[in-house]
Amino acid sequence: MATFGLVHGAWHGGWCWEKLVPELETRGHSVVAPDLPCEDLDATWEDYGRIVADALDGADGDVVLVGHSMAGMTIPVTAAMRPVRRLVFLDALIPPGSPGTPAAGDVEPETHPDRAFDALVRHDGWHEWPSADTATATMYQDCTPDDVARIFPRLRGQSYRMWDRDYPLERWPDAEIVSILCTDDRAMRLEWMRWVARHRLGVEPIELPGSHSPFVSRPAVLADALVRGL
Repeated sequence: MATFGLVHGAWHGGWCWEKLVPELETRGHSVVAPDLPCEDLDATWEDYGRIVADALDGADGDVVLVGHSMAGMTIPVTAAMRPVRRLVFLDALIPPGSPGTPAAGDVEPETHPDRAFDALVRHDGWHEWPSADTATATMYQDCTPDDVARIFPRLRGQSYRMWDRDYPLERWPDAEIVSILCTDDRAMRLEWMRWVARHRLGVEPIELPGSHSPFVSRPAVLADALVRGL
């Protein structure tokens, strides 16, 4: 049995995993899904990592950290604070210091599709989605209208000030690495996710169909991918 630490990305909360949690539990695993302080303009990567580590205090069995989207930056920080068996990068950003080394001459593709986040309303230090339609176009295009109606009112503003601070990871954590990407993702460029998995993480990515939010649109398929090899 593993304990899954499910770490949400920007604008979301621990609630976003609500369809995935029972899928993992029926497969015999336990789940922790903390809320990160998205709206806190003073929060740092260390703060994010510590919240996840504290939520896992006393976790039994192997710990698997799943970082979705921006949480790809958080889970290595947590893994530097406490032992984990596996880091899973789900349609995720990858921090500096990752274990792979691109070959000389390799050119890293652009991370995000053109204009993917143009609809965001930007404030001083934070941003938000203005409507369900704009959020859906980037993150939930294969989710049902009922899913979107449940999700959008719970989206939060997201601070971006941590990007102006130095990333705190001094040494890459000693953990297995898994990359899962979705081939219809409109928030992350598919070419970049494949490139970064192979050249910076040093693994072959697991490819699933679907949008940026498979924990909503395909929770059973995602659960099967997450428990593979445990």
